[in-house]
Amino acid sequence: MIYLAIIEPFLFWGGLLVFLTSLGLYVKRTQDWQAVLRFWQPLISFTPLEFRINRIGLSLMLIAVVIRFVFYFMA
Repeated sequence: MIYLAIIEPFLFWGGLLVFLTSLGLYVKRTQDWQAVLRFWQPLISFTPLEFRINRIGLSLMLIAVVIRFVFYFMA
């Protein structure tokens, strides 16, 4: 089980990198920095590939947070 605690930072930082990659692909395609900077407004319209990459990154970060919660707060 200790291997999950070791892999948690890699999941989080890797997920963040994948998430930022999806935003970079969007900006490269549309040149719309304002939509990324105003992320609380629903202005971004991803392509299906960008959407999948975005959700994979968010999922990796979420898994890392759950692992941290389980190992550091519940143990």
